[in-house]
Amino acid sequence: MIARLSLALALAAATTIHAQENQRPGTWKVRYDRPTADTAKLEFVTMTPGWHVTTRSNAAIMYDPATSATGSFTAEALIHQFKPESGHPEAYGIFVGGKDLEGAGQGYVYFLLRTDGKYLVKQRTGSATKELVAPSASPAVKLLEPGKESVANTLAIAAGPQVVDFLINGTKVASKPRADVPVDGIVGLRANHQINIHVQTLKVTPK
Repeated sequence: MIARLSLALALAAATTIHAQENQRPGTWKVRYDRPTADTAKLEFVTMTPGWHVTTRSNAAIMYDPATSATGSFTAEALIHQFKPESGHPEAYGIFVGGKDLEGAGQGYVYFLLRTDGKYLVKQRTGSATKELVAPSASPAVKLLEPGKESVANTLAIAAGPQVVDFLINGTKVASKPRADVPVDGIVGLRANHQINIHVQTLKVTPK
């Protein structure tokens, strides 16, 4: 069962009613890491404001093919993490540079925050992944406090002409040369196994 939103989110949700509430967003696609994934075990639904994702045994990316970015831009998501079912640190976040996302040559760069509070950056090319930034801690990360229902963090990838910056709650935590990071392409979300999150916003802003 999808966890309930915090009172603040619930009040915000009550201001707008959508016909597609609690259903899979019609224009979005999902690609699972494993072709044999049990798709019934992933819940990805519209829940104003935003979308709710519960992955259980699946790991996947979610994206609207119409949402893309090139040149200088910032891709940003405000994500609420709920208490994980497992003690193992799984991760969630955003990706940019999506290409061939339904084919064997899929590619994207993803910026994730683990449930233990560490962030990382990886690149996927086909079935292979490469670590660009190793799991690291930062005081910029807001941690889930004991007794709290959820915690919210904003993840952003800011692509400039020469450098790509990775930010958490407005603080730069890592940078890579633009030439080394293929960021032009589709923008979307990623969630690993045993993740329960609410994505309040996902936006792309040209610089």
